[in-house]
Amino acid sequence: MTTQSYDELINELSELCGIVNEYYDIFGNKHITSVETKKAVLRAMRLSVDAPDELHRAIEEHRIRPWKDFTESVKVFSVNDQPFTISVYIPVEEEKQNSLILTCSIESEDGRREEFTLSGTDISPSEQRWIDNKRYIRLNIKDTKIRDIGYYKLNLICEHLEHILGDAGRLQKSAKIIIAPDTCYMPSKLQDGREWGLSINLYSIRSHRNWGIGDFTDLKELVLWASGIGAGYIGLNPLHAIFNTTPFGISPYSPISRLYRNFIYLDVEDVPDVKSSVKAQELLESDAFNKELNIFREKALIDYEGAALLKERLLRIAFDDFYEKDFLKESQRGRDFKSYLSSEDSGLESFAVFCALWRHMRDERGVYSWQEWPEEYRRYNSGAVQRFKNENEKEFFFYQYLQWLIEGQLMELACLCKEKGMSIGIYNDLAIGSIAGGSDGWAYQDIFGTADVGAPPDDFSPNGQNWGFPPLIPEMLKDAGYKLFIKTIRNNMKYSGALRIDHALGLFRLFWIPTGMAVSDGAYLTYPSEDLLRIIALESVRNKSIVIAEDLGTIGENVRDSLKRFHMLSYRLFYFERNYPDPSFTAPGNYPVTALCSVTTHDLPTLYGYWAGQDIKVRKEIGGYPDDEMWRKQLSERERDKGLILSALKSCNILTDDFPSLPEAVSQMTPELCIAIYQYLSKTPCKLILVSLDDIIGTLNQQNMPGTVDNHPNWIQKTPMFLEDIVKDIRFVKLSEMFRGYFNKG
Repeated sequence: MTTQSYDELINELSELCGIVNEYYDIFGNKHITSVETKKAVLRAMRLSVDAPDELHRAIEEHRIRPWKDFTESVKVFSVNDQPFTISVYIPVEEEKQNSLILTCSIESEDGRREEFTLSGTDISPSEQRWIDNKRYIRLNIKDTKIRDIGYYKLNLICEHLEHILGDAGRLQKSAKIIIAPDTCYMPSKLQDGREWGLSINLYSIRSHRNWGIGDFTDLKELVLWASGIGAGYIGLNPLHAIFNTTPFGISPYSPISRLYRNFIYLDVEDVPDVKSSVKAQELLESDAFNKELNIFREKALIDYEGAALLKERLLRIAFDDFYEKDFLKESQRGRDFKSYLSSEDSGLESFAVFCALWRHMRDERGVYSWQEWPEEYRRYNSGAVQRFKNENEKEFFFYQYLQWLIEGQLMELACLCKEKGMSIGIYNDLAIGSIAGGSDGWAYQDIFGTADVGAPPDDFSPNGQNWGFPPLIPEMLKDAGYKLFIKTIRNNMKYSGALRIDHALGLFRLFWIPTGMAVSDGAYLTYPSEDLLRIIALESVRNKSIVIAEDLGTIGENVRDSLKRFHMLSYRLFYFERNYPDPSFTAPGNYPVTALCSVTTHDLPTLYGYWAGQDIKVRKEIGGYPDDEMWRKQLSERERDKGLILSALKSCNILTDDFPSLPEAVSQMTPELCIAIYQYLSKTPCKLILVSLDDIIGTLNQQNMPGTVDNHPNWIQKTPMFLEDIVKDIRFVKLSEMFRGYFNKG
C-alpha cells in the first residue's frame, strides 16, 4: 500500500471540493493551480488542511457523506423527469432489513400533504457499503405522481433501527424537492419578434426636481417617454441596498444585500406619510431645508451620503407619524404594513436589525464592519442581538418600513409599464455578490467563504480584477436548500419583466482569490450549475421575467450551450464581437438570435469616450498600465478598431461611400455615427437590443473604471443633460425612427 504525500492529499481533497486544476485565460495562456493556492482555497472553505491526518479525515468525510446523511438536503428535478426518484441511505443489519418501516410524506407549498410507506419486501437495496463496521444500504424511492413545478417538502422517517441507533430507533429528516421547468419565461411577443430598450444608470439622472440623485419618479418619467418612442423596456443598474458612504459604499455592484433595495431611490415627496405629515410638510417648506436641498441638486457629482441623510431626515419624521397614527392604532395603512411584514420571512427582519446595529456601532464605536463589532453581536441569533432588537423595536421597524415604501413605488412603476404597453417593462440587474461586511454576509455567514471573488486578466483589465466580496461555498449553499439563492433570484425578479444576471459564468464556476494572495494566484471553483439554472427557470416562469445571462469573460466549456438550453439570452457587446483571431467585427447576421446585444456597459467606455480614447487617457493618468508598452499597444489597437468599425458599417451600407474610411478623418464621434452603430446592431437577429442613454446624449466618461476606487469618479457622475431636456432631444426621435424601420413598429 502506497502512502500519499501531503501534496497528493491536497490535490485529492481539492478535486472532491470542486477546485479546478487548470484554466485558460482570455489570451489563451494556460494556468495550473498551485498546491499553495489549493490549500488557501480549502481553508477559505473552512476546512482544516494543516496536517495529513486532517486531510485524510476530510477526504473520507466527503466520500462517505451521502451514506451518513440519510438523504440529500435538496434535490432539483426537471418537470419532465417525473415521477422523480430519490436515494436514501440507511444503516441496517441484513437480517433486520425486512423489519424496517420507511414513511415518506410530500408537502406542497399550499400545505397539501401526501404520504406513502415502504416496508418488508418493498425495501430492496440498490447498493450496500460497510462504513465504520456498519452496513449501509441505498434505496431508490420513486414518487407516486406527476407534480407541477414548485417547491415541495419531503419528510422521511425510518423506524425499527434500535439495533443500530439504540433507544431512539429511528432516522428522520426533511428535505426540499424542487420541480422546475426546462426553460425560462419568454413573452409571446418575443417568440418571433424583437424589442429595443434604453439602458440608464438611475442614480445618474439629473432632473430639476430630484434631490441630487435619480429616483423612482424620474424613472416614471423615463417610462412615459420611452414607451412613447417605441422602447419595450428600460434597463437599470442594480437597485441593491448599499451603505451610501464614500468611497467604498456607493457601488451598486458591491451591495450590503442583494435581497433588499436602496432607499435613496425613493421619491420621498411622493410618500403618502410625508404628504399627510404636518411636520414633514413644514420641513419641506422651510427656507433652510430648501437651501440645503438645492446644494445637492447643483453639485456636479452625486453626494450619496448627503442625499441619503436628507431623505432619511424627512422619512423619519413621516415614520414617527405613521407609527403613532397608523401602526399602533391599526389604521388601514397600518394593517397594510403589517400584512407586508407577515408576507416576508425572517430575512427582512435580520436585514433591518443589521441596519439598526450598523448605525449604532458606527455612531457609538466608530466601526463600519460587523467583523469589528463586539463578539456577542456578530451572530444574528445571539442573545445580545436579540436584546438589542427588543430594546430598539421601533428603530428596526423603520428599516422595514423603508423597504415597504420601495415596494410600493416599484409596484406603481410595474403597473405603469404595463399600462403603457411595454412588453418587458423594467429590466433589473443582479450583482454577482454582496460585500463581506454587509447584511447578507452577517446573516448568512456560514455559507460564505473567507476569500474574494474576481476575474483573471483580460483586454480591459490587464491586471485582473478583485471584486472584493466573498463567494458562496457550493456545498454549504446546497446544504441550506439553496434558500439564499432562491430568495435572491425571486426578490430581484419581483416587479421586473427581465433580469440580467451579472457574471452568469459564476453559476458554473467562480474565480476565488484567497485572502492575501494576488489575483494571478486565484483559482476557479465549480458550482452546481444545473440546479442553479433550474431554480432560475422556475422563478423566471413564476415571475414572468426574461433572463439575460451576462456571459462575457473567460468562458468554460459548454457554458453558452447550457444557457441557451434554458432559453437564457446571451449578452453580446459590439466591442467584443469579433472574428477572432482576426480583430474585424462580427457581421450582424452572425450574431445569435437568443441574445441581447448592446455596444457597451457601465465598466466600458461610452461610444463618445471610446472614439476619443478617453478610457485609455484616464487609465494612463491614474497609473493603470504596468508599462508604456501596454499603453501604446492599446492606443494603436484603438485606432485600428475605429477603422474596422467604419469598414463594418460601410460593408452593411449603413455609411455612404463618401463617408471617410480612415479614423483620422473622423476626429470625434457624432450623433449620426453613433446611431449608425446601433443601426448595425439592428441588422442582427438578436431578440433584444439595449441602447445606452449615455451613448445617445454624448457622455464622455464611463460610469466605472474597473480596478479603481477613489482615483476615478466611479458611480458619482450625473448625466450631462437634465431629464427635462433628454425627453425632448431629437436624437432619440431619430433613433426611434431607425428602430421602427427594422422592427416594423407602428
